[in-house]
Amino acid sequence: MPPLLAASAVTKSYGGVRALRHVDFELHSGEIHALVGENGAGKSTLIRIFAGAAQADSGEVRFQGQPVTLRDPLTAKALGIAVIYQQPALFGELTVAENIGLALESGGLWRRIDWKQRRRVVRELLSQLESTIDPERRAATLSMPEQQTVEIAKSLGAQARVLILDEPTASLSEREVTALFGVLRQLRRRGVGMIYVSHRLEELPEIADRVTVLRDGETVETRPMTEVDRATLIRMMVGRDIEAVFPKREVPLGKIVLETRGLTCPAAGVNNVSITVRAGEIVGLSGLVGAGRTELAEVLFGLHRPSAGSILLRGNVVSVTSPAGAVRLGIAYVPEDRRRHGLVMPMSVAENVALAQLATVPGLRTLDFRSETSNAQDYTARFAIKTSSVATPVQTLSGGNQQKVCLARWLTAAPSVLILDEPTQGVDIGAKAEIHRLMSDLAAGGMAILMISSELPEILGMSDRIYVMRSGAVAGQLRRSEATQERLLALALGEEGAAA
Repeated sequence: MPPLLAASAVTKSYGGVRALRHVDFELHSGEIHALVGENGAGKSTLIRIFAGAAQADSGEVRFQGQPVTLRDPLTAKALGIAVIYQQPALFGELTVAENIGLALESGGLWRRIDWKQRRRVVRELLSQLESTIDPERRAATLSMPEQQTVEIAKSLGAQARVLILDEPTASLSEREVTALFGVLRQLRRRGVGMIYVSHRLEELPEIADRVTVLRDGETVETRPMTEVDRATLIRMMVGRDIEAVFPKREVPLGKIVLETRGLTCPAAGVNNVSITVRAGEIVGLSGLVGAGRTELAEVLFGLHRPSAGSILLRGNVVSVTSPAGAVRLGIAYVPEDRRRHGLVMPMSVAENVALAQLATVPGLRTLDFRSETSNAQDYTARFAIKTSSVATPVQTLSGGNQQKVCLARWLTAAPSVLILDEPTQGVDIGAKAEIHRLMSDLAAGGMAILMISSELPEILGMSDRIYVMRSGAVAGQLRRSEATQERLLALALGEEGAAA
């Protein structure tokens, strides 16, 4: 039986830059085929070709053994190819039911909609993912994991024959990942072929049948998942061993830079939070999804105003009433969703890097474009940002390079406190190691860093101290030397005796 979907010698270039070079790939019915590689390796380009969003310059794409021309997404959808992209594409002002309904329903513009039936179908799709999301909620109110869940439900309802998942678990909790894997196994038994793109190499043995590695736009190798381990995959992806994914350095800690005392904000769900972060210290903020970690960061950055408690910088009580005010006080915040809140995607690297500096100077000012370009070039070299020019729009960069631009943007404002929300979410293992190295360098330079992460290895590997949050409050704290995954989870789940 021929492969369900295949690419043979596929080549694609963008403006003289070769994104894919003679790539071969095969997906069979009832198979989960992992596709891995560093950011910029060509994974996204291959996905776009399969989805009809881009066309190959040469080579051939076959569906069930027959050559096909995927000239647009509608052509791919008609064949039964569905894509769940890393960044959800929902209409914020529409409800969950309306978003899913738009993807599943057909018919003319003027037709009667059976709302009762639509809601029933949506609830059934969400229940398959063990989700309790209200179909009547506006998409704009959904968290990142909830948005991802809705996207998955849309594809499930479309009865896809080929399902392409781009970082589907990047924003999901452990329970949600378990539920998703259960659904994927059901689809596999029904003969659906799935291309599974993920930087979380540790989850691949649990779900994938085979794995194909891309590097620099070329196919390195395709092997059964049972024949490779994480170390082997890393060597295949980057062409070398990575000795330290978490290059944490021990540095002398200075005085307390950031402190909260009984910080409370009912609107954000933050309750009586007291924490400290010293100069040179990386403090991890752990907890389950919905524990209040991001909400605490937003209060510290002036997105929500506290009703009680206080924020102190270097021992002095400060009033943080807006993000611009936070930046002027020396607080920088790299948010979880870099594409929506961290960067202005159509703007260039240089323009994005300059944005935070503008907030430090009140009133009107004259822009020095020469200085802006020079500054961006310095950070591009310092952070090893892969781009042809600082005039390049950031939307064309890989996820890891976009995250480095986020960091550069805030560091131009010379902050003393850096809040990082999921700093390596959705980036490859090589970029993750580079971002961790940058964090260690910043801490060694005396910066106080508060890091929010859902990845326990990252929390354990990069933190000097760890606060665990539950229900908007601090459930406990652990020193680096006493922290384990079991103790962190015990605190997050509210089990007694989790920490000394």
